[in-house]
Amino acid sequence: MSIRRISAIVLRQFYLLRGSPARLLPIIAWVAIDIVLWGFITRYLNAIASSGFNFVSLLLGAVLFWDFCSRIMHGVTTAFLEDVWSRNFLNIFATPLSIPEYLAGLVITSFATGLMALVVMLVLAATVFGLSFFVYGAALIPFLRVLFLFGIAIGIVGCAIVLRFGPASEWLVWPIPALLSPLAGVFYPVATLPQWMQYLSRLLPPSYVFEGMRTIVSGGGAPGSTLVWGGCLAALYVLLACWLFTRTYRLAVRTGLIARYSAESVG
Repeated sequence: MSIRRISAIVLRQFYLLRGSPARLLPIIAWVAIDIVLWGFITRYLNAIASSGFNFVSLLLGAVLFWDFCSRIMHGVTTAFLEDVWSRNFLNIFATPLSIPEYLAGLVITSFATGLMALVVMLVLAATVFGLSFFVYGAALIPFLRVLFLFGIAIGIVGCAIVLRFGPASEWLVWPIPALLSPLAGVFYPVATLPQWMQYLSRLLPPSYVFEGMRTIVSGGGAPGSTLVWGGCLAALYVLLACWLFTRTYRLAVRTGLIARYSAESVG
C-alpha cells in the first residue's frame, strides 16, 4: 500500500471538513446532546433511587462508549458517502488507488473524527456530570480498541450495502447501531435477554465490552479473557467486512453498477 495515496484520501476529507463547518457540527452536536440528555436522566435516577447506587458511571459511561462506537461507524460511512453524493467514487478508482488504500484512508479519517467526538464527550461528562474515566487509567484502552474495531467493521459493511444497492440505501445504514444496541447489552446485562437473544449477543464484540465495564464499575477486576475474545471477534469482523466490500466492488464493476456513481450519469 502507498502511504501517499492513503494520505490523499485523508487530505480530501480534511479539506471537506475545513471548508464546511456544517460538516463538523454533527460530529459534536449529536454526542453532546446524548451526554447531556443521559446525564440528567442519571441524575434523576440517583435522586429517586433508595439504594444509593450511582447511575452516572454505569449508564452515562455506557452511552459514552456506545456513542464512540457509533461515531467510528458513521465516520467511515460518511467519508464514503461524500464520494457517493459528489459522484466522485468512480473518478477515484480511475486512479491507481487500490481498495485497501481507500479503506485505510476512510479508517484514518474515522479515527480522527471519532477521537474528536470522544474528547467532547469526556469533557462534558467530566465537567457537567462528574464522570471521569481517568481513574481507570490504561484499563480503558482495550475496551475502546474493541469498540473501535467493531465500529470500523460495521462502517465498512454499511459502505458495501450502499455500493451494492445504490445511494438510496444509505437509509438502511444509519440505523445499524440502534438495531444492534439491544443485543450489545449497552444498558443492561446480557443475562437480561431471552436465551435465544443471548446467543446472538455473544456474537457481538460490544457485549463483552459492556459486561466488562459493568464488572469494573461494580468493583471487580478487569475481565481479560472476555475482552480478548471480544477483540478477536472484532478483528475477524473487520477482515470479513473488508472482504465483503472488495467482493461487492468487483461485482459492481463486473455488472456495470459502478456507473451509477459517475458524474456522467447525471441527468
